[in-house]
Amino acid sequence: MRARGKKAIIPGFGCSMGLTVAFVSLLILIPMASIVLEATRLGLSGFVRTVTDARVLAGYRVSFTCAFAAALLNCFFGLLLAWVLVRYRFPGRRLMDGLIELPFALPTAVAGIALTALYSDKGWIGSLFAPAGIKIAYAQAGIIIALTFVTIPFVVRTVQPVLEQLDKSYEEAGRILGASKTRIFFRIVFPEITPALLTGFGLAFARALGEYGSVVFIAGNMPFKTEIAPLLIMSKLEGFSYGEATAVALVMLAASFVIMFCINRVQAHASGFAGEL
Repeated sequence: MRARGKKAIIPGFGCSMGLTVAFVSLLILIPMASIVLEATRLGLSGFVRTVTDARVLAGYRVSFTCAFAAALLNCFFGLLLAWVLVRYRFPGRRLMDGLIELPFALPTAVAGIALTALYSDKGWIGSLFAPAGIKIAYAQAGIIIALTFVTIPFVVRTVQPVLEQLDKSYEEAGRILGASKTRIFFRIVFPEITPALLTGFGLAFARALGEYGSVVFIAGNMPFKTEIAPLLIMSKLEGFSYGEATAVALVMLAASFVIMFCINRVQAHASGFAGEL
């Protein structure tokens, strides 16, 4: 309880809570409610028919599969990058640390064009794989690469602070007791960074599900193969099928909520487990 006569830094609870609720309502709750309201105009049969269309289901599959694969890749490479930036000192370290933020600042369309030029059959990297019949651009591999590029900062920036604050005395104690580096990492370090790693995975996965600008160029947008759900939403909006677009978006929204809820539960369990070790 605040001491009597001591001024609060911010306005009282009533005013602060009112502003918070208004802000959250305007930016989150009302837009989400409008999606639900617009989707209900189709009726139950129209909604079910739209979201179970074969092309829409294929779009869901491509989006969720590629987003999950990109998030997993980022868990590995993001952890590796964070580890190098925290545990080693080398020339160009600050530059590398700054470049991690580049996907946040770079327009997604620019990233998509650059990746397409690089990984197409005539690009610098794509031309190396083309003779072997390996197609990167205009395939799901290209989508995964684009999503990995866009979402890797989420993992690095969630794991990096945890590694910086990690007490190294436990690792030193493990080395004194004769534990190998691998055992020290998996028994001491990894349990501590697991909650942050799960948070980064969830953020990267959720961001990848909704990515459009960087993917639309490199995907090729072939129905049933490389067409993502956000592109289907845009196509329906361009055709003035607002009800069908919001129906597809509502399924993506619901799936994202379920996934984030599950990840938060796993993260909470991992935090409790790490605290017991």
